[in-house]
Amino acid sequence: MQRKSVLRILMVAIAMMVCFVLAGASAMAQSDTHLGDRRCSNRTLFGDYASQIEGTILGPNLPIRGLAMAHFDGKGNITQVDHIVFNGIPPAEEWTPGTGTYSVNPDCTASAVINSPSGQGPVNLHFVVVSHGKQINQVVDANAVTAVAYKVD
Repeated sequence: MQRKSVLRILMVAIAMMVCFVLAGASAMAQSDTHLGDRRCSNRTLFGDYASQIEGTILGPNLPIRGLAMAHFDGKGNITQVDHIVFNGIPPAEEWTPGTGTYSVNPDCTASAVINSPSGQGPVNLHFVVVSHGKQINQVVDANAVTAVAYKVD
């Protein structure tokens, strides 16, 4: 009788362990699938992206508006031109060139540094890659400036 009770307890324990293992495997598979949809790398950004830039330069509280056309090479390098209007004053050079580097994390968060010959750099950015690399939502570090970039087809 005591042996039957021990066997029942063992069978229930084994059944519960199998359920936990299967539930864990199912959760891991769902997690991997979800991450699979969001996996990003430097290669996710390849081609030309047009940005609209808006915000305020902190300190003097100057409004900033601008446009940029950036080329991402898929390997971590950026070349771009921008037209930035500070406090209603257009730039001395109509389209200012810039170069830099970027790094995209597997979770699609990213950062970049842009250098410009205008001496207003480096500009440090953080951004999120969305829609499988078709859009980039950016913020400029140390200022209240944001940008949204769309891949140019």
